[in-house]
Parts: sequence; C-alpha cells; structure tokens
Amino acid sequence: MSETEARKQFVEDLTDQADDFSRWYLEVVRKAQLADYTPVRGSMVIRPYGYALWENIQRLLDRRIKATGHQNAYFPLLIPESLLQLEADHVEGFAPECAWVTHGGSEKLEERYAIRPTSEAIIGHLYSRWIESYRDLPVLINQWCNVMRWEKVTRPFLRTTEFLWQEGHTAHASEPEAREEVLRMLEVYREFVETELAIPVHVGQKSDAERFAGAHETHTVEALMKDGKALQAGTSHHLGQHFAKVFDITYQDEQGKRQHVWQTSWGVTTRLIGALVMVHGDDQGLRLPPSVAPVQAVIVPIWRKDEDRAAVRAFVERVREALGDRVRLHVDDRDQYSPGWKYNEYEMRGVPVRLEVGPKDVANQAVMSVRRDSRAKESIPLAALAERLPALLADIQTSLYRQAEEFRAANTVVAGSKAEVIAHFEAERRGFVVAPWDGSAAFEAEVKEKTGATLRCMPSDTSRFSAVERPGHRVALFARSY
Repeated sequence: MSETEARKQFVEDLTDQADDFSRWYLEVVRKAQLADYTPVRGSMVIRPYGYALWENIQRLLDRRIKATGHQNAYFPLLIPESLLQLEADHVEGFAPECAWVTHGGSEKLEERYAIRPTSEAIIGHLYSRWIESYRDLPVLINQWCNVMRWEKVTRPFLRTTEFLWQEGHTAHASEPEAREEVLRMLEVYREFVETELAIPVHVGQKSDAERFAGAHETHTVEALMKDGKALQAGTSHHLGQHFAKVFDITYQDEQGKRQHVWQTSWGVTTRLIGALVMVHGDDQGLRLPPSVAPVQAVIVPIWRKDEDRAAVRAFVERVREALGDRVRLHVDDRDQYSPGWKYNEYEMRGVPVRLEVGPKDVANQAVMSVRRDSRAKESIPLAALAERLPALLADIQTSLYRQAEEFRAANTVVAGSKAEVIAHFEAERRGFVVAPWDGSAAFEAEVKEKTGATLRCMPSDTSRFSAVERPGHRVALFARSY
C-alpha cells in the first residue's frame, strides 16, 4: 500500500458519526491513541496522549478544589466486607458491581475485601477516629485514585471496570454547612466543565430514584452528546447524617454534647475524556479544547528540495523561541512521514492549531496557521505570532463551546405532559425533553420502562424553561443516557 493510500485509509476508514456514532466513538478513541483494550475484562489502558489529557484535566480541577480549602489524601484500595455491610443501602447499591479479594497468596482470607467501588465506608470508619470535637470540623479531604466496578457492558472512558477519578469527602458541624459545600462543589464542576472543557451543562438535583445509594440528595451536571444522549459529567452528594450514624462519626459541640456530623461526597471521572470526544469530535476525529489539549499547536515543516531543509528548520527554531512557553507546542520533523500524513494524524488527534512552515513561509517571515475547529487558514507574521497564537487558541475554545451550546439548544424540546415525553422518545427522537413533573415515582418509572429515558435532573436554573413551569410541579429534564 502506498503512503497516499494509507493516509486516505487512515481517515476514510473512520466511520461517519451519522452512520454509527458508537462505532465512530470507539474508532476515534483507538486511532487518536487515547486508549486501547487490555486482557483484563472491561478494562482499558490509557495511552500517553489520553493520559496527558487526563493530567491537564486533573491539574486544572485540582487547582480549583484546593482553592476552596480542600486537601488531598489517599485511602486504601481494599475495604473490609464488614465495613460495607454496616450500611445496607450502600451495599445493595454497589453489590452487583463489587469485585472481591478472597485470597492472600495461597491462603483464603478470613474476611473478604472489596476493591473500592467508592470510599464512603472506609473514610467513614476513619473519620469516626479522627473527629472528636467541633474544633476538628470541617474536614475537607479529596483523593485522586482508581476504583473498580464490575460493569456488565463497558466502553472506553464511559463505563469501564476500572477507572480514574477524584472523590471528595467532607464532614461538617451543621446541615447548612454541608448543603453549602454540596452546592459549592457543584458550581466548581459546572464552571470547570464549561470553562476548560467547553461543554455546556445543566446543573440540578437528581430524583429519589436516581440519587446515589445512601445519599439524602444527589446533585449533578448533565451534558448532551452529539448522538443526543445525556452524560452525567459530575455529581455532588448531600449525605446528611446517614453515614455518620452508621459509622458513629460524632463530635462534642461547644456545649459539651455529642452530635453526629453532616457529610458530603462529590466526584468526576475519566468519563470526562469520553465527553470531550463525543461533544466536540467530527468525522475527521477529535477536536480538543485548547485549555486541556496535550498539544495546543503542532509545527509541520515542509520542504521538497534538500537545499530548503536547513532554512526551514532554522526558521522553525525561531518560531519555537518566539512562542516560548506561551503554548504547548510540538514540532513534528519526522522524515519518514509526509506533511499530508501529518495533517491527517493531527486532525485525528484534535490538535487545535497546525502551523505550516515551508520555503515560502520562510521567505515571508510568517507561518501558515490552520484551525482544527473550522479549518480556517491565516498567515501570521513571526513578529506577531507570540501574541496572535494565544488569541487564536482562546477563540477556538470559545467557538467549541458556542457550537456545543447551539447543538444542545437545537436538540432540546418542551413537552407538556408525560404522554408527550413518551411520544418523543418512542419516535426515536434525541436530546433533552423538558417537562413539568409532579414528583410522582410512577411518572418517572413509566417513562423509563417505555422509552429507556431517565429523569436526568431538576434544573437549578429554570429561567429558560418558563413555559414548562406549573404550580405544584418541578421542571424536569429527561433523556436517554450513557
């Protein structure tokens, strides 16, 4: 196979989104070298490019978490079964997903250990030892770690047996303080996802049927993917005093009385990478927001004659020096691949800007920029590059958000009744359906049973849904989801 044929196949073999979105997603994840399958059932390896993306997400979110007064710690991977069994609802909620360690070497353990599906149990046990007085509160701890859930159906980043996440666990002296924490971290997630990932989200409360096992309330940020399905991008749980009573987490108040603490937990996972793929990607592959892109701009040197090579390379070095550390820059000067091959490769990998440097550009003392989001070209003089390129990246970030917001608006419909909600999804239409909800579990269950759509949240901001508001009803968002 010639290089031209191979280059054509590299892109044309990518399934169109309109033909099979699920297949397109899986192909992009592998072709863009985000992740690959492993011999471990339902698990993936996150490849360097995908992990660099996660590192950028982690860095930007961790900065926000610490700015709100939280500290990072690390808790054990293994959780004794006796601790899990203390909380019946929690155990029941995670029982089908728990993986168990039954042997240490060749010896059978006296007690099984769960590989953490989440950490409320082990952290609750430890908080009961650490918290003694009101002076010890609040406890504001976060951890970045892996968890394991034995999923029946898996898909890279979206739902895997093992995945990475952060989970915050806090303890407070009063219910108002805990509630404030829940909403504060929910706002951190909203601002982070919209600002850094360029993904518009709806923020709201989950119904009782959809809340986290053992929680008093669950709040969520919900995004819409390009196939019209919703994705839960992050959750913040008001745990009340439920776990505190189970694990005997108490403190002595200022009057000398023992009181149970009020708790929260909140988290996001590597499924955010899946969201980036599905919200921004197109038929040529990824389109990454510059804020989190591992490579924000790639320089592709171009020459046809050997005598041009030295001049082009020297100019590339001047470009690199001019940009310094203003952008995450990569120079691809591999001789074994043609410029055309590289163009396709970096389009597939979603690099926001390509900078082409050929003999004509050297003569003009400029570089030719090509945007990944729109493919718009612009010749940028070297003298202006250090200022223009960051501005170009900022515009791409804004443009990707605007496109995603426009897609969400075009795929959100209003329904006046349960029958209209059901009719929408039975007609195989996609997107969010906004409807008045009377709070009945029967309404919610019937929609789910007949269509597979679930109540994603009751939005906190209903200003755009005034047509749906009715006395005695909540505004509710329904969608099929991942």
